[in-house]
Amino acid sequence: MTDDWPFSYLDRIRYGDLDTNRHLNNVAVHQFFESARVAYMRALFPELDPLGREDSAFGMIFAETHVNFRSPGFYEDDLRTHVRVEELKRSSVRLAFRITCEADGRTVAEGWGTLVGYDYAAGKAAPLPEYVAARLRRDARG
Repeated sequence: MTDDWPFSYLDRIRYGDLDTNRHLNNVAVHQFFESARVAYMRALFPELDPLGREDSAFGMIFAETHVNFRSPGFYEDDLRTHVRVEELKRSSVRLAFRITCEADGRTVAEGWGTLVGYDYAAGKAAPLPEYVAARLRRDARG
């Protein structure tokens, strides 16, 4: 991990992540991004459950994602997904992702996703609470 990537999450390609060519399915890349995003949010906001709505009316949901596929991933490759804040706005945050293979360091995929603050009680987008923005700002690129 470097200063440019303050957080990473280690995962492994499972059989169900493969496509008919026996390498990591393009759709599964989004699942690796999402797993890393959830782990990042849990680390940054231990008092919130990014998968639950019961404890908090506020959450963040993906509004947009983009992926560049760089090289194939194969069954049982250990993949490290790096996460960093790219841009922070009043109601959204753009996270960058880079997936690398632990065995040889090659980049499997990279991309970004925009998360929007969401008020589950009201059923609509909402500004990020200040404490959320402050913690994200701490990890934002200079």
